[in-house]
Amino acid sequence: MDTRPESGPAPNALVVGATRGLGRATTAELLRRSWSVIGTARDLDRAAELTGLREGGRSARVERLDVRDPEQVRALRSRLDGVRLDLLLVCAGTTSHQDTPIGAVPDDAFAEVLLTNALGPARVVDLLLDLVADDGVAAVMSSGQGSIADNVRGGRETYRASKAALNMLVRSIAARRPESGPALVLLAPGWIATDLGGPGATYTLEESVPLVLDTALAQRGRPGLAYVDRTGSTVPW
Repeated sequence: MDTRPESGPAPNALVVGATRGLGRATTAELLRRSWSVIGTARDLDRAAELTGLREGGRSARVERLDVRDPEQVRALRSRLDGVRLDLLLVCAGTTSHQDTPIGAVPDDAFAEVLLTNALGPARVVDLLLDLVADDGVAAVMSSGQGSIADNVRGGRETYRASKAALNMLVRSIAARRPESGPALVLLAPGWIATDLGGPGATYTLEESVPLVLDTALAQRGRPGLAYVDRTGSTVPW
């Protein structure tokens, strides 16, 4: 699917967590498609790959944001006042103790994953959603491992719990909003070879990012919440 603008001003995207993995690759893809992109970095001193990223003659505007810090989220919202977004994409995520049964996971490790994967991203959506155009999309990288119905083997229990919590929080945001307005999308992109996914993953970034981005953008004009995989098929809650 070609989502380049036919004419007029470039559409605007905010990519949260744009310095690595899916976030950085999606930022590059949006620039290639002639979008205007704002990308966030937790540490501007370590954002060289993002600040130096240039595709199709465009580069991303870089803003500081650690999704774990509510004051930084509010400060970003203030700096973006008056900006109209066609796409808000939240890619922040981490994992810990992947092979540890939940009964043996330390409290601090569990809390850090929940804060980074669930509370932080949901707070970004809740506080910045009013910047998204009514025909735009607010998309969050979730995971098929956040599906309670599909969990028949266990494993990766801290990560699964964080993504299930993220899904519930975003669903709550959708439930208390009007039926009109921007689409909300929980994306389950599949097992992708990133720092988080590891080298043994099923899919590469190069093959995944255009497909996942097309799936997110296909939700434009569809108010409400969708939980979908990389092809747009519904994932069971």
